[in-house]
Amino acid sequence: MLLVSDVHGAVASLRRVVRTGELLCVLGDFINFIDYRTLDGIAADVAGKDFVAEIVALRGAGDFDGARCRWQEFVEGRREFIEAQFDERIEAAYLDVCSALEGANAYVIYGNVDRPEVLKDHLPPGVRYADGEVVELEGLRVGFAGGGTPMLGIPGEISESDMRDKLASLGRVDVLCTHVPPAITPLVQDVIGGRKKGSIAVREYLDIARPAFHYFGDVHQPQAIRWRYAETMCVNVGYFRATGKAVRHG
Repeated sequence: MLLVSDVHGAVASLRRVVRTGELLCVLGDFINFIDYRTLDGIAADVAGKDFVAEIVALRGAGDFDGARCRWQEFVEGRREFIEAQFDERIEAAYLDVCSALEGANAYVIYGNVDRPEVLKDHLPPGVRYADGEVVELEGLRVGFAGGGTPMLGIPGEISESDMRDKLASLGRVDVLCTHVPPAITPLVQDVIGGRKKGSIAVREYLDIARPAFHYFGDVHQPQAIRWRYAETMCVNVGYFRATGKAVRHG
């Protein structure tokens, strides 16, 4: 079983992994909204790199309220036009990246930058949208729970209470697959961007259910990629856009 996360538009690399024919789990963030390294992405296509650089600087400093205010200033008086531009490019991005999954034996969940319903609608036949489900894969009970840390009020984010309910519905599993990491400091601290993203609900689930493995992504440059937490080996399988490499279970 191979796992990837944070694809962010890396279509050629994803297609290469699919060609191996191995069972694949994709843990969210399919489209490239903002590449924090290069400032490329859908946001730059619509708003320009200078504007994106402002937003990235504000978010990197932890000023998410300031970033939201700057966005409101940018769309003032032309919101419908700007949103239509984003919608058009997001649709095209999903068509592109989901085409890489054609013929794959794959299970997917959504990440914080995804639009879950758009993602689901664009998956090719045979690829399973597994959010909130438990599936037996290679003799293991694998639980899937999509969604990212609430920060910006976007569709791919999930509240702690909703995540807690989703995880409770899974019951006990051998392997947990989420997009967001558990709220464990070495796993949530991005050493480049300075941002901390992690779920208390996921950590609580690990305390109770004690799966053997927990796979996730979301944090692109974490302090630790692998971290044992009680009985669970926690593994960050991203940042696929940068690495182009899948992680093998085990």
